[in-house]
Amino acid sequence: MFQRPTYRLLDAFRLHGLDLSLGTPTDGLKQLEPLFTPLYDALVGHSQEQTFWHADETRWQVFVTVEGNAGHRWYLWVFPAADVVVFVLSPTRGRETPDAHFGDDAEGTRVVDRYSAYQAMAAVQSGTLVLAFCWAHVRRDFLRVRKGRPEHTAWADGWVARIGRLYHRSDERRNATPLPAAVPRPRTEADQRVRDHVEAMRTQRDDELADPQLPPARRKVLQSLANHWAGLTVFLDQPDVPLDHNTAERAQRGPVVGRKNYYGSGAEWSGRLAAMLFRLFQTLSLANLNPHAWLTAYLTACAEAGGEVPADAERDLPWNLSDEQKRAWSQDREPRPTDTS
Repeated sequence: MFQRPTYRLLDAFRLHGLDLSLGTPTDGLKQLEPLFTPLYDALVGHSQEQTFWHADETRWQVFVTVEGNAGHRWYLWVFPAADVVVFVLSPTRGRETPDAHFGDDAEGTRVVDRYSAYQAMAAVQSGTLVLAFCWAHVRRDFLRVRKGRPEHTAWADGWVARIGRLYHRSDERRNATPLPAAVPRPRTEADQRVRDHVEAMRTQRDDELADPQLPPARRKVLQSLANHWAGLTVFLDQPDVPLDHNTAERAQRGPVVGRKNYYGSGAEWSGRLAAMLFRLFQTLSLANLNPHAWLTAYLTACAEAGGEVPADAERDLPWNLSDEQKRAWSQDREPRPTDTS
Protein backbone atom coordinates (compact mmCIF):
# COMPACT_ATOMS: atom_id res chain seq x y z
CA MET A 1 0.00 0.00 0.00
CA PHE A 2 2.92 2.34 0.70
CA GLN A 3 4.93 1.04 -2.28
CA ARG A 4 7.96 -0.06 -0.25
CA PRO A 5 10.07 -3.02 -1.37
CA THR A 6 10.15 -6.02 0.96
CA TYR A 7 13.80 -5.62 1.90
CA ARG A 8 13.11 -2.12 3.24
CA LEU A 9 10.30 -3.46 5.40
CA LEU A 10 12.68 -6.11 6.75
CA ASP A 11 15.24 -3.41 7.58
CA ALA A 12 12.54 -1.57 9.53
CA PHE A 13 11.59 -4.76 11.38
CA ARG A 14 15.21 -5.32 12.39
CA LEU A 15 15.24 -1.93 14.10
CA HIS A 16 12.47 -3.33 16.32
CA GLY A 17 14.37 -6.57 17.01
CA LEU A 18 12.64 -8.80 14.46
CA ASP A 19 15.19 -10.39 12.12
CA LEU A 20 13.61 -12.28 9.20
CA SER A 21 15.07 -13.73 6.04
CA LEU A 22 13.62 -12.46 2.76
CA GLY A 23 12.08 -15.84 2.01
CA THR A 24 9.84 -15.77 5.08
CA PRO A 25 7.57 -12.86 4.07
CA THR A 26 7.82 -13.88 0.40
CA ASP A 27 6.45 -17.34 1.17
CA GLY A 28 3.78 -15.78 3.40
CA LEU A 29 2.67 -13.44 0.62
CA LYS A 30 2.50 -16.34 -1.81
CA GLN A 31 0.15 -18.13 0.59
CA LEU A 32 -2.09 -15.05 0.65
CA GLU A 33 -2.72 -14.94 -3.10
CA PRO A 34 -5.49 -17.61 -3.17
CA LEU A 35 -7.25 -15.86 -0.28
CA PHE A 36 -7.73 -12.75 -2.41
CA THR A 37 -8.53 -14.46 -5.71
CA PRO A 38 -12.33 -14.73 -5.10
CA LEU A 39 -12.43 -11.05 -4.17
CA TYR A 40 -10.40 -10.26 -7.29
CA ASP A 41 -12.97 -12.09 -9.42
CA ALA A 42 -15.88 -10.40 -7.63
CA LEU A 43 -14.41 -6.94 -8.25
CA VAL A 44 -14.02 -7.78 -11.93
CA GLY A 45 -17.63 -8.91 -12.11
CA HIS A 46 -18.84 -5.75 -10.41
CA SER A 47 -16.76 -3.62 -12.79
CA GLN A 48 -18.21 -5.39 -15.81
CA GLU A 49 -21.73 -4.53 -14.63
CA GLN A 50 -21.02 -0.79 -14.84
CA THR A 51 -21.75 1.42 -17.84
CA PHE A 52 -19.10 4.09 -17.38
CA TRP A 53 -15.36 3.65 -16.90
CA HIS A 54 -12.00 5.32 -17.28
CA ALA A 55 -9.05 3.36 -18.66
CA ASP A 56 -5.28 3.58 -18.85
CA GLU A 57 -2.25 1.32 -19.00
CA THR A 58 1.38 1.59 -17.93
CA ARG A 59 4.44 -0.62 -18.15
CA TRP A 60 5.18 -3.11 -15.36
CA GLN A 61 8.23 -5.35 -15.16
CA VAL A 62 7.67 -9.05 -14.40
CA PHE A 63 10.98 -10.85 -14.22
CA VAL A 64 9.94 -14.17 -15.72
CA THR A 65 10.35 -15.65 -19.18
CA VAL A 66 7.10 -16.00 -21.12
CA GLU A 67 6.93 -17.61 -24.54
CA GLY A 68 6.25 -15.01 -27.19
CA ASN A 69 7.10 -12.09 -24.90
CA ALA A 70 10.61 -10.72 -25.42
CA GLY A 71 12.09 -9.18 -22.29
CA HIS A 72 10.27 -8.57 -19.04
CA ARG A 73 7.96 -5.69 -19.94
CA TRP A 74 4.34 -6.37 -19.03
CA TYR A 75 1.51 -3.88 -18.71
CA LEU A 76 -0.67 -2.89 -15.80
CA TRP A 77 -4.10 -1.84 -17.05
CA VAL A 78 -6.55 0.08 -14.86
CA PHE A 79 -10.31 0.45 -15.31
CA PRO A 80 -11.81 2.78 -12.65
CA ALA A 81 -15.59 3.07 -12.34
CA ALA A 82 -17.81 4.88 -9.84
CA ASP A 83 -17.29 2.52 -6.89
CA VAL A 84 -14.71 -0.01 -8.08
CA VAL A 85 -11.20 0.10 -9.51
CA VAL A 86 -9.86 -2.88 -11.44
CA PHE A 87 -6.22 -3.50 -12.27
CA VAL A 88 -5.28 -6.20 -14.79
CA LEU A 89 -1.70 -7.37 -15.29
CA SER A 90 -1.02 -8.56 -18.83
CA PRO A 91 2.06 -9.46 -20.88
CA THR A 92 0.61 -7.55 -23.84
CA ARG A 93 -0.50 -4.00 -24.58
CA GLY A 94 -2.90 -4.99 -27.33
CA ARG A 95 -6.69 -4.87 -27.48
CA GLU A 96 -6.87 -8.42 -26.08
CA THR A 97 -6.74 -7.20 -22.48
CA PRO A 98 -9.59 -4.65 -22.57
CA ASP A 99 -11.58 -6.98 -24.85
CA ALA A 100 -11.24 -9.80 -22.30
CA HIS A 101 -12.25 -7.53 -19.44
CA PHE A 102 -15.23 -5.81 -21.03
CA GLY A 103 -16.39 -8.49 -23.45
CA ASP A 104 -17.50 -8.17 -27.06
CA ASP A 105 -20.97 -6.92 -26.09
CA ALA A 106 -19.98 -4.29 -23.50
CA GLU A 107 -22.30 -1.28 -23.40
CA GLY A 108 -21.54 2.17 -22.05
CA THR A 109 -18.95 4.91 -22.24
CA ARG A 110 -15.24 4.79 -21.52
CA VAL A 111 -12.94 7.81 -21.11
CA VAL A 112 -9.54 7.02 -22.62
CA ASP A 113 -6.51 8.52 -24.27
CA ARG A 114 -6.10 8.07 -28.02
CA TYR A 115 -4.27 4.73 -27.88
CA SER A 116 -5.32 2.64 -30.89
CA ALA A 117 -6.00 -0.55 -28.88
CA TYR A 118 -9.10 1.02 -27.37
CA GLN A 119 -10.40 2.01 -30.78
CA ALA A 120 -9.85 -1.54 -32.08
CA MET A 121 -11.98 -3.19 -29.35
CA ALA A 122 -14.80 -5.38 -30.59
CA ALA A 123 -17.46 -3.50 -28.61
CA VAL A 124 -16.18 -0.18 -29.96
CA GLN A 125 -16.23 -1.46 -33.51
CA SER A 126 -19.81 -2.70 -33.08
CA GLY A 127 -20.87 0.65 -31.62
CA THR A 128 -22.06 -0.58 -28.20
CA LEU A 129 -19.11 0.94 -26.35
CA VAL A 130 -18.50 4.65 -26.90
CA LEU A 131 -15.03 6.15 -26.42
CA ALA A 132 -14.73 9.64 -24.96
CA PHE A 133 -11.25 11.00 -25.67
CA CYS A 134 -9.16 13.03 -23.26
CA TRP A 135 -8.81 16.80 -23.66
CA ALA A 136 -5.80 16.83 -21.31
CA HIS A 137 -3.88 14.89 -23.96
CA VAL A 138 -4.94 17.39 -26.63
CA ARG A 139 -3.68 20.19 -24.41
CA ARG A 140 -0.34 18.41 -24.08
CA ASP A 141 -0.07 18.32 -27.89
CA PHE A 142 -0.12 22.12 -28.01
CA LEU A 143 2.27 22.43 -25.07
CA ARG A 144 4.67 20.04 -26.80
CA VAL A 145 4.71 22.25 -29.91
CA ARG A 146 5.22 25.31 -27.70
CA LYS A 147 8.20 23.70 -26.00
CA GLY A 148 9.85 22.35 -29.14
CA ARG A 149 9.06 25.20 -31.52
CA PRO A 150 9.20 28.58 -29.72
CA GLU A 151 8.09 30.41 -32.86
CA HIS A 152 4.64 28.84 -32.36
CA THR A 153 4.30 29.97 -28.74
CA ALA A 154 1.52 32.51 -29.28
CA TRP A 155 -0.45 30.07 -31.44
CA ALA A 156 -0.11 27.24 -28.90
CA ASP A 157 -1.00 29.54 -26.01
CA GLY A 158 -4.15 30.55 -27.84
CA TRP A 159 -5.31 26.95 -28.12
CA VAL A 160 -4.36 26.17 -24.51
CA ALA A 161 -6.49 29.15 -23.45
CA ARG A 162 -9.44 27.85 -25.55
CA ILE A 163 -9.18 24.46 -23.86
CA GLY A 164 -9.05 26.18 -20.48
CA ARG A 165 -12.27 28.03 -21.25
CA LEU A 166 -13.82 24.75 -22.35
CA TYR A 167 -13.09 23.25 -18.92
CA HIS A 168 -14.47 26.36 -17.22
CA ARG A 169 -17.72 26.36 -19.18
CA SER A 170 -18.14 22.62 -18.74
CA ASP A 171 -17.77 23.07 -14.97
CA GLU A 172 -20.35 25.86 -15.05
CA ARG A 173 -22.78 23.57 -16.82
CA ARG A 174 -22.16 20.72 -14.40
CA ASN A 175 -22.66 23.00 -11.39
CA ALA A 176 -25.80 24.64 -12.76
CA THR A 177 -29.13 23.96 -11.07
CA PRO A 178 -30.42 20.62 -12.42
CA LEU A 179 -33.49 20.75 -14.59
CA PRO A 180 -36.43 18.38 -14.19
CA ALA A 181 -36.16 15.24 -16.27
CA ALA A 182 -37.58 15.77 -19.74
CA VAL A 183 -37.31 14.33 -23.22
CA PRO A 184 -35.76 15.91 -25.15
CA ARG A 185 -33.44 17.39 -22.51
CA PRO A 186 -34.09 21.14 -22.14
CA ARG A 187 -31.19 23.27 -23.31
CA THR A 188 -29.90 25.54 -20.54
CA GLU A 189 -27.96 28.75 -20.95
CA ALA A 190 -24.86 27.07 -19.47
CA ASP A 191 -25.26 24.16 -21.87
CA GLN A 192 -25.56 26.51 -24.84
CA ARG A 193 -22.38 28.35 -23.85
CA VAL A 194 -20.48 25.05 -23.87
CA ARG A 195 -21.84 24.13 -27.29
CA ASP A 196 -21.13 27.56 -28.73
CA HIS A 197 -17.54 27.41 -27.50
CA VAL A 198 -17.03 23.92 -28.96
CA GLU A 199 -18.42 25.10 -32.30
CA ALA A 200 -16.07 28.11 -32.25
CA MET A 201 -13.13 25.76 -31.62
CA ARG A 202 -14.21 23.54 -34.51
CA THR A 203 -14.48 26.54 -36.83
CA GLN A 204 -11.06 27.82 -35.77
CA ARG A 205 -9.55 24.39 -36.36
CA ASP A 206 -11.05 24.02 -39.83
CA ASP A 207 -10.11 27.57 -40.87
CA GLU A 208 -6.50 26.93 -39.91
CA LEU A 209 -6.39 23.54 -41.62
CA ALA A 210 -7.71 25.13 -44.82
CA ASP A 211 -4.62 27.34 -45.00
CA PRO A 212 -2.15 25.73 -47.48
CA GLN A 213 0.69 27.62 -45.77
CA LEU A 214 -0.05 26.13 -42.34
CA PRO A 215 3.27 24.97 -40.78
CA PRO A 216 3.57 21.15 -40.49
CA ALA A 217 3.90 21.27 -36.68
CA ARG A 218 0.56 23.02 -36.39
CA ARG A 219 -1.12 20.89 -39.06
CA LYS A 220 -0.19 17.65 -37.31
CA VAL A 221 -1.79 18.71 -34.02
CA LEU A 222 -4.91 20.16 -35.63
CA GLN A 223 -5.38 17.13 -37.87
CA SER A 224 -5.26 14.88 -34.82
CA LEU A 225 -7.83 17.16 -33.19
CA ALA A 226 -10.09 16.74 -36.22
CA ASN A 227 -9.57 12.96 -36.38
CA HIS A 228 -10.62 12.50 -32.75
CA TRP A 229 -13.35 15.17 -32.67
CA ALA A 230 -16.28 12.76 -32.28
CA GLY A 231 -14.73 11.22 -29.16
CA LEU A 232 -13.70 14.60 -27.80
CA THR A 233 -17.28 15.89 -27.95
CA VAL A 234 -19.08 12.93 -26.35
CA PHE A 235 -19.45 15.06 -23.21
CA LEU A 236 -21.77 17.48 -25.04
CA ASP A 237 -24.69 15.07 -24.94
CA GLN A 238 -23.46 13.23 -21.82
CA PRO A 239 -22.73 16.05 -19.33
CA ASP A 240 -21.61 13.60 -16.63
CA VAL A 241 -18.70 12.45 -18.83
CA PRO A 242 -15.53 14.31 -17.75
CA LEU A 243 -13.31 16.07 -20.26
CA ASP A 244 -10.26 13.95 -19.43
CA HIS A 245 -9.21 10.57 -18.10
CA ASN A 246 -7.15 12.00 -15.25
CA THR A 247 -9.03 9.67 -12.89
CA ALA A 248 -7.28 6.71 -14.51
CA GLU A 249 -3.90 8.43 -14.46
CA ARG A 250 -4.31 9.22 -10.76
CA ALA A 251 -5.18 5.57 -10.11
CA GLN A 252 -1.83 4.60 -11.64
CA ARG A 253 0.24 6.88 -9.41
CA GLY A 254 0.68 4.38 -6.58
CA PRO A 255 1.82 1.53 -8.83
CA VAL A 256 4.14 3.91 -10.71
CA VAL A 257 5.78 4.89 -7.41
CA GLY A 258 6.11 1.17 -6.64
CA ARG A 259 7.65 0.54 -10.05
CA LYS A 260 10.32 3.12 -9.27
CA ASN A 261 10.99 1.68 -5.81
CA TYR A 262 11.12 -2.05 -6.56
CA TYR A 263 11.11 -2.23 -10.38
CA GLY A 264 8.05 -4.48 -10.70
CA SER A 265 7.43 -8.10 -9.75
CA GLY A 266 9.88 -10.97 -9.40
CA ALA A 267 7.38 -13.67 -10.33
CA GLU A 268 4.05 -13.96 -12.12
CA TRP A 269 2.20 -14.84 -8.89
CA SER A 270 3.59 -11.75 -7.15
CA GLY A 271 2.51 -9.59 -10.08
CA ARG A 272 -1.01 -11.02 -9.84
CA LEU A 273 -1.06 -10.40 -6.09
CA ALA A 274 0.12 -6.81 -6.60
CA ALA A 275 -2.67 -6.19 -9.12
CA MET A 276 -5.20 -7.73 -6.73
CA LEU A 277 -4.14 -5.51 -3.85
CA PHE A 278 -3.86 -2.36 -5.97
CA ARG A 279 -7.43 -3.11 -7.01
CA LEU A 280 -8.66 -3.82 -3.50
CA PHE A 281 -7.02 -0.87 -1.75
CA GLN A 282 -8.25 1.67 -4.30
CA THR A 283 -11.78 0.26 -4.20
CA LEU A 284 -11.74 0.47 -0.39
CA SER A 285 -10.51 4.05 -0.67
CA LEU A 286 -13.45 4.98 -2.92
CA ALA A 287 -15.76 3.73 -0.17
CA ASN A 288 -13.79 5.69 2.47
CA LEU A 289 -12.77 2.46 4.22
CA ASN A 290 -9.55 1.98 6.18
CA PRO A 291 -7.56 -0.78 4.40
CA HIS A 292 -5.83 -1.83 7.64
CA ALA A 293 -9.13 -2.27 9.48
CA TRP A 294 -10.69 -4.04 6.51
CA LEU A 295 -7.73 -6.41 6.04
CA THR A 296 -7.65 -7.24 9.75
CA ALA A 297 -11.31 -8.24 9.66
CA TYR A 298 -11.03 -10.19 6.41
CA LEU A 299 -7.86 -12.11 7.28
CA THR A 300 -9.28 -12.89 10.72
CA ALA A 301 -12.30 -14.42 8.97
CA CYS A 302 -9.92 -16.45 6.79
CA ALA A 303 -8.09 -17.70 9.90
CA GLU A 304 -11.38 -18.68 11.52
CA ALA A 305 -12.22 -20.61 8.35
CA GLY A 306 -9.09 -22.73 8.80
CA GLY A 307 -6.87 -20.67 6.57
CA GLU A 308 -9.32 -20.81 3.70
CA VAL A 309 -11.50 -18.26 1.94
CA PRO A 310 -14.70 -17.72 3.96
CA ALA A 311 -17.79 -19.13 2.29
CA ASP A 312 -19.37 -15.68 2.18
CA ALA A 313 -16.24 -13.69 1.34
CA GLU A 314 -18.05 -11.28 -0.97
CA ARG A 315 -20.08 -9.94 1.94
CA ASP A 316 -17.01 -7.88 2.92
CA LEU A 317 -16.90 -5.94 -0.34
CA PRO A 318 -17.88 -2.27 0.10
CA TRP A 319 -21.31 -2.46 -1.59
CA ASN A 320 -22.32 -5.43 0.61
CA LEU A 321 -21.33 -3.96 3.98
CA SER A 322 -23.78 -3.07 6.68
CA ASP A 323 -23.92 0.50 7.98
CA GLU A 324 -22.32 -0.74 11.19
CA GLN A 325 -19.36 -2.24 9.32
CA LYS A 326 -18.91 0.93 7.27
CA ARG A 327 -18.74 2.98 10.45
CA ALA A 328 -16.35 0.54 12.12
CA TRP A 329 -13.96 0.48 9.17
CA SER A 330 -14.32 4.10 8.10
CA GLN A 331 -11.24 6.19 7.37
CA ASP A 332 -12.88 8.97 9.38
CA ARG A 333 -13.18 6.93 12.56
CA GLU A 334 -11.36 8.36 15.57
CA PRO A 335 -8.15 6.41 16.26
CA ARG A 336 -8.02 4.42 19.49
CA PRO A 337 -6.09 6.18 22.26
CA THR A 338 -2.62 4.83 22.93
CA ASP A 339 -2.32 2.78 26.13
CA THR A 340 0.25 4.61 28.27
CA SER A 341 -0.31 2.58 31.47
